[in-house]
Amino acid sequence: MKSIYLLLTKSDTYVSKTIGLATSDKYTHISISFEETLEPLYSFARKYKRTPLPAGIRHEALYSGFYEKCNHIPCALYELKVNEETYEKARSHVDDMMENADCYRYNVLGLILCRMNIAYDRKRRYFCSEFVSEVLEKSNAIELPKHPSLMRPADYTNIDGINCLFDGKLHELKSSIRPGYQYC
Repeated sequence: MKSIYLLLTKSDTYVSKTIGLATSDKYTHISISFEETLEPLYSFARKYKRTPLPAGIRHEALYSGFYEKCNHIPCALYELKVNEETYEKARSHVDDMMENADCYRYNVLGLILCRMNIAYDRKRRYFCSEFVSEVLEKSNAIELPKHPSLMRPADYTNIDGINCLFDGKLHELKSSIRPGYQYC
């Protein structure tokens, strides 16, 4: 069996605070990784540290870029065990998207419609949890409880088969990441 890792966070940016106020969710962002070390992470996020837009599909790193100085933020790490074929499908889907990153945009409209519980697909446009949901659904890694465009990061905390490995502050997670480490 292989593992797909999901990192949920809630930063102190205006966008995250606004989403948190609108949803009351504990986590407002999700990233996916195929490595136990969480390097790299993939998500739909801001391209520059200081501005929320432009945004698109991005490599995220725990030790540089946006997360470099966000050590105090809450986070949770989840693991989804999958077979080799599913793992490769998911990874290949993300790799293909990364190779064509300029073709993808952030789905601001979808984010608003998600809050209104209106499912809406926009070609080549995603927000973070919509992206992760599509990757997992198209690879048959998991059966989602709702349409990918309606999934929020916090929804992943209640899905059977996805196990919580860590729940705490980002600096605590960073200090514990190493291959073979038992988080819980």
